Amino acid sequence: MAQRIQFKQVDVFSTTPFSGNPLAVILDGSALSDAQMQAIARWTNLSETTFVLPPQHPDADYRVRIFTVEGELPFAGHPTLGTAHALLEAGHQSKTPGRMVQECGVGLVNIRVSADGELAFAAPEATLKAWAHPGAAAALNSEAFDMQQTMTIVDMGIRWLLVPMASAQAVLDICPDVPRLAQLLQDAEVTGVMPFGPTSDDDVQYEVRGLLVEQGALTEDPITGSANACLARYLAAQGQSHDYLARQGTAIQRNGRVSVQFRNDGIWIGGKTLTVIDGTLAV
Repeated sequence: MAQRIQFKQVDVFSTTPFSGNPLAVILDGSALSDAQMQAIARWTNLSETTFVLPPQHPDADYRVRIFTVEGELPFAGHPTLGTAHALLEAGHQSKTPGRMVQECGVGLVNIRVSADGELAFAAPEATLKAWAHPGAAAALNSEAFDMQQTMTIVDMGIRWLLVPMASAQAVLDICPDVPRLAQLLQDAEVTGVMPFGPTSDDDVQYEVRGLLVEQGALTEDPITGSANACLARYLAAQGQSHDYLARQGTAIQRNGRVSVQFRNDGIWIGGKTLTVIDGTLAV
């Protein structure tokens, strides 16, 4: 007889269903093997699937393993918020009211639970390396770069190449040359490229995109928590530590919003979350 495990599919960085970044959450993965976890992640065919496990660190509320269709990640942003949302909705009680501590591949990640239900994670520490590539313009089919800033590789367990663009429209106008983009990713040894540019919108300060190449095809991530955390670290390193709101997913008809707050206890990457599927998975 098949085992039934509680399962949720959560929309992350979204205030309305089907406009954010979906995440599959298996609320108890303790009876699953690595091979089963990978098979389930391939089957859901989402950018990430998470598996909740008992914590190993005494300060953690829970442990999570994060799988893509191709392998395991040490950390990712929207899976962090989506998993916390699923656990809270299922009645999980954290050790400290208003806070959750997630254990994952990069260690402990703090999550803040606001009174209005919005979740935010503390951006992990990162290393930054300015990086230039003569093929960047050809890879992105654009030369509308912000020449006052530098392309930078930011590594926080997952690596992103940040590309400053002159404007939000310049970000949206990017139409990558996939083979050249794949070469750019390989040369930089990064997961993806995140072009970003300032908007003229009073409510949203940055337009961002998350561009990847998977199995030879262009993939655009709807809303990317880790890349936005990398951007926040990049801006902080430049002395820009004012709160802001980023928009992502516009080019693929999503409507993601990522809030970034700079506080004494860290840089907080937040957004709304909601459940769109709630049931069980037969294993």
